[in-house]
Amino acid sequence: MKLTPQKTALVLIDLQKGIIGRELSPHTGMDIVERSRKLARVTREAGGLVIWVTVAFSPDRADALQQPVDQPASAPPGGFPPGFSDLAEGLATPGDLFITKRQWGAFHQTELDLQMRRRGIDTVILGGIATNMGVESTARQGWELGYALILPEDLASSLSREMHDFAFRWIFPKIGRITRTGDLSYG
Repeated sequence: MKLTPQKTALVLIDLQKGIIGRELSPHTGMDIVERSRKLARVTREAGGLVIWVTVAFSPDRADALQQPVDQPASAPPGGFPPGFSDLAEGLATPGDLFITKRQWGAFHQTELDLQMRRRGIDTVILGGIATNMGVESTARQGWELGYALILPEDLASSLSREMHDFAFRWIFPKIGRITRTGDLSYG
């Protein structure tokens, strides 16, 4: 799959210290980090934009969503550990963009759309953790905003293979193009 680098952004979701070490499937957090590092280097060298999205909350979680749900997300006992929201080591370089979100999706109430539109981006390569949460929410929002989406299966992972596979089998083919990182190139 050939891409135009000046119109393409690589957007990577939640590759942060507090998330990459979780038990994931079908790919480990370190597998996703390593593939992201390589694809980010290739994207930069071609002239594309690299955007790192992390999730963070205030210590009292007053900025977290508070709707009534059957399975509320909660902070670990004692709160999130120091460094929870820090990007994994060795990923970012000067010139990359950084977005902080306070929910699953990276577009809602962040500068992601604004930053990409002002740079003429129309295509998003999307990956990260977790496939069916942050990645899928961002993909759905990006599709609704009119971005062309490229979703490499080996650039995302989730809490179970079933969660990951559901998004790639039933959701992503309807809103984007499925590929693998090794099949991407810039022309």
